[in-house]
Amino acid sequence: MTAVILFCVSVAALCFTGLSHWRKRMRRVSALPVSDLVRVAARITATTVGSHDFKAIVGTNDLVPDLRGSSGNFRALRAYYELIEKLGRWIPSLAKWSEAEMTCCSCYAAVLVGQHLERNQSSAAKMRGT
Repeated sequence: MTAVILFCVSVAALCFTGLSHWRKRMRRVSALPVSDLVRVAARITATTVGSHDFKAIVGTNDLVPDLRGSSGNFRALRAYYELIEKLGRWIPSLAKWSEAEMTCCSCYAAVLVGQHLERNQSSAAKMRGT
């Protein structure tokens, strides 16, 4: 019984550490500037990316092929965004934090989609020989 409890605590600690590392990476990447190419492709008219732009950004990523093989489809990020969105709706005291987290998710996705679009443009230019 002690071994089972120890195993469960270890797995929980590992999951918490992984989530913490992922969130730290997400914060670092989301602080990078968002490409104008992403704003145009996702039809974002505002100068900054907001929490409400997440679906448009991820939808843009779904439309762009990946020239290197399987494309990242943001499964974990979508799940996290939806969880945070529901938490913000269900628990009003978390609404402000939830909005900030959803904005971070949107910026993170926008930066990654921008990098993806730039890689595709670079590959297309190489293929054309320019």
